[in-house]
Amino acid sequence: MEQELEHGVEINLEKPDDFLKIKETLTRIGIKSKKTNTLYQSCSILHKRGRYYILHFKELFACDNKQSDISDDDIRRRNAIITMISQWGMCKVLDKSKIALVDPETPVDIIQYKDKKNWQLVSKYTVGKKK
Repeated sequence: MEQELEHGVEINLEKPDDFLKIKETLTRIGIKSKKTNTLYQSCSILHKRGRYYILHFKELFACDNKQSDISDDDIRRRNAIITMISQWGMCKVLDKSKIALVDPETPVDIIQYKDKKNWQLVSKYTVGKKK
């Protein structure tokens, strides 16, 4: 049995093409800038050894042994996002106890697909990109 990732929440995809749907959807979920039409992506999907995980970008830094100051608010935001995409039928959470820390008041902004051309979508971490 392979060891699961220390960070993030493992999910199962509902359909094989849901990986790309989730990846694109996550680019439109995060925190909006108050000054510009910029949205900062909060989470990413990671495919590792046949398993899928949703991670906050700060967890991705930690996976790379980089400085990370992930907070309970970051975890709440990650969990709110995972709960949403699960409710939308895009995935199933394997261990629901991993998303127990959640607050319905956690600020999460979602840009509709049709409006994404009007926004600058910024990822603070790029999965699979070496510097």
